[in-house]
Amino acid sequence: MTKILMIEDDLELAEILMEYLEQFEMSITVADDPYMGLSTLDTQAFDLVILDLTLPGIDGLEVCKEIRKRHTLPIIISSARTDITDKVTALENGADDYLPKPYNPRELQARIMSLLRRQKGLLTTEQLPQKQKAFHLIEEQMRIDFQGKELHLTAAEYGILAYLIKKEGGVVSREELIYNIEVISEETTNKSIDVIIGRIRQKLGENPKEPLYIHAVRGIGYKFIQ
Repeated sequence: MTKILMIEDDLELAEILMEYLEQFEMSITVADDPYMGLSTLDTQAFDLVILDLTLPGIDGLEVCKEIRKRHTLPIIISSARTDITDKVTALENGADDYLPKPYNPRELQARIMSLLRRQKGLLTTEQLPQKQKAFHLIEEQMRIDFQGKELHLTAAEYGILAYLIKKEGGVVSREELIYNIEVISEETTNKSIDVIIGRIRQKLGENPKEPLYIHAVRGIGYKFIQ
């Protein structure tokens, strides 16, 4: 039985979705209060979360960020908000999928199954012997080794590269780098971030047109992969 937590304050919609999904051996727990939802996640085991964005007390984007800090389970955003900024922010905050309302419950069920298959594949991969990674982050020494040798980085270069390594595989916006790295001033421009990224790439011997590790995501920021 697949266990799903639905954080949704529209109880009529939640009831419709619950009845439909239960046909597919999915057990649905509904929390119409976001704080109750977070508490439930911390005390019970679930396979997936369906999260609305317009919630009482706290915005769903913040709830998504908080869930991702504590848990690795898949998150599907189910929201009537269709603004591209909300979609991008949700994905940056750790959501795995974004389904705009209204939608057919059958599509939700298909997306749930797709994410669960992907999650199962990731777990299987994690059980295999891991290849040696090119980067080794040693935070207590503020040091990053690359291919077995220490990289000589400025404080800003270290901060950005360390942040990207910790967010490996996820898209990181320039604004996120500016506001989450202490040595970078909040007045720093996006262009300055690009310049620092360029210096890091030079030290890695990367060709920005054919990057191996730091990939530009048009209009948003960067993604680190190794």
